[in-house]
This record gives sequence, C-alpha cells and structure tokens, in this order.
Amino acid sequence: MNSYTYPMNYAPGSQYPITVNPSDLFVVEALKTTKGKCVLFETTRGRLEGVVCEVKPDHVVLQNRGKNFYLRIAEIVWIMPD
Repeated sequence: MNSYTYPMNYAPGSQYPITVNPSDLFVVEALKTTKGKCVLFETTRGRLEGVVCEVKPDHVVLQNRGKNFYLRIAEIVWIMPD
C-alpha cells in the first residue's frame, strides 16, 4: 500500500514532511465523528482516554484533566467511543 506525503505539512521544528498511510484516512474520518466526545484509545504504549478536541491527518488532540495530549494516529490500535 502506498503512502501519501503532504507536501506543505511539516512536523513542528522539523524539515521532514508528514507521511500518512491511505488506511489512516478512514481512521481520520471515523475520529471526526467523535469530536467533542469522550473516547478510549488503545495505543502501542497503552490506553489513553479523553475528549477529542481536534482531528488532523496525522494526529488527534485529546483533553484529559485540563491538559491536551497529542496522539499520533499511526500509534492507535483501536478506538472505543464512551
């Protein structure tokens, strides 16, 4: 499966472009439906729960206990809306 590189999107402080796999585009669309809702994520490093504040092509912003967490979509194993 080919990846798509967003030519104008660069990680903050980096000169390298962000690459998003086509299968992640479906995850992004699913995440957009959870905006403003509490969601439980299983990641490659453990579980993370929070309210989805923002969804970008490569990451999702969660708020938990008044703090923002930036979760790379590539690290998500599964998603369960609360």
